[in-house]
Amino acid sequence: MSLLRVAVPNKGSLSQSASDILRESGYRQRSDSKELSLIDVENGVEFFYLRPRDIALYVGEGTLDVGITGRDLLLDSGAHAVESLTLGFGRSTFRFAGPAGRYSDLGQLEGTRIATSYVGVVEAFLAERGIKAGVTRLDGAVESSIQLGVADVIADVVETGSTLKHAGLETFGEAILESEAVLVTRNGDVPDGFEVFKRRIDGVLVARSYVMMDYDIEEQHVTAAVAITPGIEGPTISPLHREGWVAVRAMVPRAGAQRLMDELWSIGARGILTTDIHACRL
Repeated sequence: MSLLRVAVPNKGSLSQSASDILRESGYRQRSDSKELSLIDVENGVEFFYLRPRDIALYVGEGTLDVGITGRDLLLDSGAHAVESLTLGFGRSTFRFAGPAGRYSDLGQLEGTRIATSYVGVVEAFLAERGIKAGVTRLDGAVESSIQLGVADVIADVVETGSTLKHAGLETFGEAILESEAVLVTRNGDVPDGFEVFKRRIDGVLVARSYVMMDYDIEEQHVTAAVAITPGIEGPTISPLHREGWVAVRAMVPRAGAQRLMDELWSIGARGILTTDIHACRL
């Protein structure tokens, strides 16, 4: 039997979340961080634990079928791989930053020296805007490059901005890239078993975004209640032993579920419950 070969980050900010979503999708995952690979025969998958930065390259070359990596790493690699599904974790924003008060717009980048860990991403961004600047690759702690005289500007991941502020830097101009974890496949190639693999992960993503809501309500208010909780393909409505009342069940977005409960209560719904959904197929 041919196994779907999947690359998983072996360390870094994406590693644990990637393994978590795979477990929730029903796949075995390693229990020892020193394991380099794991075969899940029952589900027809073999996992390889690799450096996040290398994953797009392995997939792009066809050595592996599927990979989980960051959009930033995919674009920076220049690999023959494409984004097939966004995974909703590992979000980050890439911005330019320079000494506080010195830069205010991207036009000022012309002729500067830019230090970054993502040369491919930055060079593509500059080329699209016709900006000519020198770009130097530095791995880690790029904030120090300006103080050491290696660069005039840096391009890096910005979360709270506290690290930049501590170094006397501030961001300017539009964001270079909004990144997050993505599922990647080889450009133009859909490997055997990929659709099932993708469907499982997509089911977990949907389940994380929704909850199941149950409540009781008088029949005369059902139309108003259904307008509040229409569900995915319509709610399930069942008669109750109590005359004139029905039970309603519907999937609703997790975000805003409390507000929906308030609205249902205000039109007479009672016994309102929400429960987590662990997996689904829609």
